[in-house]
Amino acid sequence: MEPIIAARPVPVEDAEQGRSTIRFPYLDQDDAVKFAKAIRETAGNSCTRDALAGHLKVSAKAGGFNLRAVTAKMFGFVESDKGNFSLTALGKQVIDPKMEKAARAESFLLIPLYKRVFDEYRNDTLPNNAALEKAIEKMGVAPKQTDKARQALQRSASQAGYFAYGTDRLIAPVAKTAVVGTIPEGNSGATGDGLGTGSGGSGGGSLPPSGLDPVIAGLLGKLPEPNSRWPKEGRRRWLQTLVNAIDLVYTAPDEDQGELNVVLKTSAN
Repeated sequence: MEPIIAARPVPVEDAEQGRSTIRFPYLDQDDAVKFAKAIRETAGNSCTRDALAGHLKVSAKAGGFNLRAVTAKMFGFVESDKGNFSLTALGKQVIDPKMEKAARAESFLLIPLYKRVFDEYRNDTLPNNAALEKAIEKMGVAPKQTDKARQALQRSASQAGYFAYGTDRLIAPVAKTAVVGTIPEGNSGATGDGLGTGSGGSGGGSLPPSGLDPVIAGLLGKLPEPNSRWPKEGRRRWLQTLVNAIDLVYTAPDEDQGELNVVLKTSAN
């Protein structure tokens, strides 16, 4: 029987018991990218657990293998089912040099702790290491884990491009051909992974409408051509990306809590 990989490396339990109540990886984003690349090098877009472990020259039952797998899943690059590992659409993008920067930026905010820190210190400087550890402890990181969590966050922020203007502030990067979470360049219509890649709207690199933020305009410019095929999962991902872009561009009132998520529901027959 295949060993079960825990859904999260940091158990979500009562903070009073010394366990973190917010999710974060122990490893960094580079480790997650390496795991995704290993899948591609092993067998393309999907491979068995044993084959992947063999490629990485580790035991399939080793704790280190599980930790790397969980990290890659948390960053949104990999998914697993019945002993098989597969690259997600984001995982395919992050190993493509042309889309790696945008994919890294998007995946960074998939980590609950990192998204919380980013939102907390948006348009502001980060505190020093000791103060940052105190802050993430209040966010739900167990006291004994704050040092590791802080270091992994800082390494991942650098790897994802959020420290481009200095390590004292988190700034969302903008890729040359795509903003955070945008749909990659390509032919009109939709690709096999359900991502619209057309040049509808203001696409094709045209100037954004007057007064519209370039991040939002860039995303609108990647809408597929009218009447072209666009699977619902691709639409959901585009809408979620738009939500994320709006979060980056606009500031919510302090009393607003929670996150906005676009969910694809299957209609009952």
